[in-house]
Amino acid sequence: MRDDPRDPRDPRLPTSPGFWRSPLRGPWFTSVLGLVLLAGITVLFVTGLLSYAAYNPDLSTVNDKTPDKGILGFYLFAWPTDPHWLYRLNQGVHVTLGITLIPVLLAKLWSVVPRLFALPPARSLAHALERISLLLLVGGGLFEFVTGVLNVQLDYVFPGSFYPLHFYGAWVFLAAFVAHVLLKAPTALRNLRQLREERNDLVSPRPAEPTVSRRGALWFVGGGSLLLFATTVGQNFGGPLRRTALLAPHGGAEPGSGPNGFQINKTAAYAGIDTAETAGDVWRLVVTGRTGTVRLSRARLAGLPLHSSALPIACVEGWSTEDQWWRGVRLRDLAALVGYEDDPPDVFVESLQRHGAFREAALRANQVADPRSLLALYVNGERLSPDHGYPARIIVPAAPGVLNTKWVARMTFGDL
Repeated sequence: MRDDPRDPRDPRLPTSPGFWRSPLRGPWFTSVLGLVLLAGITVLFVTGLLSYAAYNPDLSTVNDKTPDKGILGFYLFAWPTDPHWLYRLNQGVHVTLGITLIPVLLAKLWSVVPRLFALPPARSLAHALERISLLLLVGGGLFEFVTGVLNVQLDYVFPGSFYPLHFYGAWVFLAAFVAHVLLKAPTALRNLRQLREERNDLVSPRPAEPTVSRRGALWFVGGGSLLLFATTVGQNFGGPLRRTALLAPHGGAEPGSGPNGFQINKTAAYAGIDTAETAGDVWRLVVTGRTGTVRLSRARLAGLPLHSSALPIACVEGWSTEDQWWRGVRLRDLAALVGYEDDPPDVFVESLQRHGAFREAALRANQVADPRSLLALYVNGERLSPDHGYPARIIVPAAPGVLNTKWVARMTFGDL
């Protein structure tokens, strides 16, 4: 009798277990991949929360790109300034690990794809909940990894802002991930302990001839992850190692040479900075606080007590620079000019940049008070270049790069 093409058991249809013939699929293979993802995604979620907290989003609406977060903001705290490389480490781990896990995620999805087509859709309420969590897990995982990779590549083809999309997507994915782990962790551990596999719906009833062992497949997945790691991790460093980051936009050679020859995201031209506004006889820094407002030329700023800090620039996309030597006026000294001698408060910073995210930013009092936090005028012994923020820029230890505002025009001290 010929197969009925309408019969879901027809081996020509993906709804039939016989359609999936790879002998690699099975509970042991899936369990190994699942445990790797369990550890890796847990680290990704924690570092993602820390990255979001680093923006101090509860300080000011200009820092928070995820409106109406409600109870999801429960973990927010004052982001510390020590150690000064904290954000560099956190975001480097978050982005590099995320890219490294891509082959593991794809292999895991491949290993369980028969379950996405299994019929009937729900055999019981518990089974229906499991299927829903699986769909949310697969969809949420792909969404988070795809938007993350596109952000790293500075390729914003998705609608809307990356920040709320990635933020809310992460919470949806986490809910499905936790539900899936609770449902499947006991089975996964049991499968790993057993020398012989159980037969389940992942094992093909008519497997094809094997061309590689399951351990060989795991080595292949691990090799892919290692390759992605090797071609990404270098963007967290400067010098020759950066050139190994072949898949990262900031993985090439240092841009230009000399003291200002290190990575940037936005050039002065891209930000629409008019050189007429930054000329020495025109530009003034407006500082407002408890006792009023002062206007400072660059020459007057350079005449104030100057201090130096060795700090990196670290961005949400995962790239960072080596420590650069910055020299300028301490933020707490600027606060003292407008009435905050002993208790520097929060500060609201505005840039000459006319458009784009983070042309305004807020810094918390602990960041202002840190003696390494500067309104920088010089870097590595030379005047700032236009692309690095001339006439003056913010530099704060452990802060995300976008909070180190360039082309500063106004600073307002006070509780925000």
